[in-house]
Amino acid sequence: MHAIEIDEAWEVVRAGTGAGVLITCEHASQRLPEPWRWSARDEARLVGTHWAYDLGAADLAREYAAAIGGVAVLSRFSRLLADPNRPESSPTLFRDVADGEVVELNAAIDPAEREIRLDGYYRPFHAAVDREVAASQAPILLAMHTFTPLYEGTPRALEVGVLFDEEEVLAMELIEAFAAAGMKVAANEPYSGRAGLIHVVDRHARTHGRRAIELEVRQDLAVDAAFRARFVSLLASRLR
Repeated sequence: MHAIEIDEAWEVVRAGTGAGVLITCEHASQRLPEPWRWSARDEARLVGTHWAYDLGAADLAREYAAAIGGVAVLSRFSRLLADPNRPESSPTLFRDVADGEVVELNAAIDPAEREIRLDGYYRPFHAAVDREVAASQAPILLAMHTFTPLYEGTPRALEVGVLFDEEEVLAMELIEAFAAAGMKVAANEPYSGRAGLIHVVDRHARTHGRRAIELEVRQDLAVDAAFRARFVSLLASRLR
């Protein structure tokens, strides 16, 4: 039996307490909470796409938590409202351009609006992660993400990316396992953990003396239940 706690900014899924991995999912939802509204242009262009959230990531996070009897912390707001996987100083914290066109939701954010979004959503999500890490004995923090098969016109053949900063040995073990299963996998692709792009798990791992890693799964695979089952089974056999 899973226990689920839901807040305005986050959801915590508890499938157990004994797992050696605590899961985060920073781009789990494309929900745009009140009082914000998508403009007609943003809705037509961005909603339902990788710009608004990571398709399939929430399912992967929940299914992996279930497989290992672990805890997962998922966001409940679109990455376009505020991106929790960026530091507050990041120029892409509130993305204002997507596919070369203006994101109207973020076209005119003043300091007051910035603080409303940070205080209402970004910081509570980080506080939830921090609280769960502090309460857990899990030595590994794993962020679950997905990436689009076509990015700004360029197809991606990669199926799985393993992102890391300091945890190269752990990353290589996972890469070998995915490669042995016939998956097209690479280290620090399509983004690099050494470029600050695993912000949530890196930040909270450093605070609490844990290990940080992030997985990126191509979205056309992440939304396929059969692939997820295979992926989660393999991951759980290697990392629980």
